[in-house]
Amino acid sequence: MTPFGMKVRELRKTHKITLKKMAEDLGASSAYFSALEHGHRGQPGSGLVQQICGYFDLIWDDAEELRRLARLSRPRVVVDTSGLSPKATELANTLAATIQDLDDETVDWVLAEIRGRHAPLRGPTH
Repeated sequence: MTPFGMKVRELRKTHKITLKKMAEDLGASSAYFSALEHGHRGQPGSGLVQQICGYFDLIWDDAEELRRLARLSRPRVVVDTSGLSPKATELANTLAATIQDLDDETVDWVLAEIRGRHAPLRGPTH
């Protein structure tokens, strides 16, 4: 599931709207929305994201957050490290090879480090 898909599912559940109902209301198939939520489809287009914002009456910060999550929801990512240091290439390849083995705590820690937030000085506890 992608961050965008998780948020849309949360919105549907909060508003007690089924996937089928939302798809019908927005003029798309429920199979498409299911695939989008589960990350089996590519990043949603800006028009669809705007439709969903309107559908759930999202404004200002909530709408911007959904747009941000959509930008971060490409299920297949290519990282071009040409011209970067060998360590950057090693990082990209190590992450690609091991991401499926990382637990949520480790992912949270890595994201915090990359985003420059105040993360613990040491890595995950395991």
